[in-house]
Amino acid sequence: MKVLLKIVGGVLVFVILALVVLRVTGLNPHERTPGLWLTGNLNTSPVPDWSFTDNTKTVKVQTNSWYLLPHSVTTFCIAANGQLYLATTKPETRAWTRNVARDPHVRLKIGDQLFDRTLSPVTDPGEKESVLQARAKKYAQKYPPPGGVDAWSVFHVVSE
Repeated sequence: MKVLLKIVGGVLVFVILALVVLRVTGLNPHERTPGLWLTGNLNTSPVPDWSFTDNTKTVKVQTNSWYLLPHSVTTFCIAANGQLYLATTKPETRAWTRNVARDPHVRLKIGDQLFDRTLSPVTDPGEKESVLQARAKKYAQKYPPPGGVDAWSVFHVVSE
C-alpha cells in the first residue's frame, strides 16, 4: 500500500509541476495541433473596427474546457462591417465549439495581442451568408463554401 501511495503521489507532483510550467510558458496551438494557455500582451481597449484582421489568415482561440484546463485552437477569422467573426466547419466534431456552447467567454490571440471576448453564435441566415461570402473573398475561395452554408458555424466576437 505504501508503494502505491508513493507512486500516486509522485505522479500527482509531476502533473502539478508540469501544469505550473505550462501555465507560465503557455502552450499556444500550432496549425492543426491544439494547445492550452495563449501567451501574449493583453489588450483591454475596446476595438471599434476589426478590419485590421483582414491581413490575418487565422486567429488563436482559447476556450474553457469542462476539465478546468484551457483548450486553444487556430481558426479562420473574418472581418465584416467592422465586426469580427470566427467560422468553422463540422462544429459537432470540434472541442472548442462545444466549449463555447457551454461557456462563451474566450481569449483571442491576434498577432501578439490577447483579447478577452465573448462569442455569440450567428443564427440569422442573412448575416451568416454575408460573413461566409466575406470569408470566400478573403481566402480567395468559391462561394458557397464547401458543404454549403449549413455545414458552417459562425460566431460573432462581442466585447465582454
